Amino acid sequence: MPTILVTVAYDGTNYSGWQVQPNGLAVQQVVEDALEKVLGERVQVRSSGRTDAGVHARAMAAAFTTSRELPLRAFVEGANRFLPADVAIQDARIVPDGFKPITMAHAKWYRYTIINSSVRSPLDRLYSWQVREPLDLAAMNDAAGRFVGSHDFAAFRASNCVAKTTVRRIDSVRVSCHGGRIIIDVVGGGFLKNMVRVMVGTLVDIGKGRFVPSDIDRLLQRGDRKEAGSTAPACGLCLMQVEYPEEFISQPVNA
Repeated sequence: MPTILVTVAYDGTNYSGWQVQPNGLAVQQVVEDALEKVLGERVQVRSSGRTDAGVHARAMAAAFTTSRELPLRAFVEGANRFLPADVAIQDARIVPDGFKPITMAHAKWYRYTIINSSVRSPLDRLYSWQVREPLDLAAMNDAAGRFVGSHDFAAFRASNCVAKTTVRRIDSVRVSCHGGRIIIDVVGGGFLKNMVRVMVGTLVDIGKGRFVPSDIDRLLQRGDRKEAGSTAPACGLCLMQVEYPEEFISQPVNA
């Protein structure tokens, strides 16, 4: 029974997140529904992580095992015929038996987009956070670098996060400006619930002068969520890439 790893792109606006839930339509559900129509059997698609309601993905990695041996192209072309316009499988690969998308991932790259303008942008409203006040990018970059390394991120998670440990590894955090668009790229080994969004909200508060960059050090040490910044809106966040060691991954087949 082959194990297939697919890369899924989606606009999360109309979904309750990636994972199947009792209330609300999830991306996982529509992907499994489409694959069932291609395979003639129900499969469980295990993802590399969860995205919250309204969060987008350019490259969510997810795997499933099937008794059907089909050309890899069938998992792309076939499934996409049955998927809605806001979800698409980008490629498919064969991975070893027992492949676990979440634990075998080496790193994940998230991107957050901010429109820093007093005038709203109708075309960006579903994919960015409008911040009207001017932001101090130098202060935000100073603060961003303080996240890098292995730290206890208890202050940067949702109040209902149930993770057994709050220590996570962050490889890089970069803040860049392109006109009125501010991009925050975060790469790390794993993330707590809402972690990137709380990091972004805190960086924006630093950009507004409500905190200073050295406050990041204090927040990491104290671990009190109430002392950190706001949780940035889900719409500005996108999962850009999930990285795996090369020995696990075959060459992808695209449509």
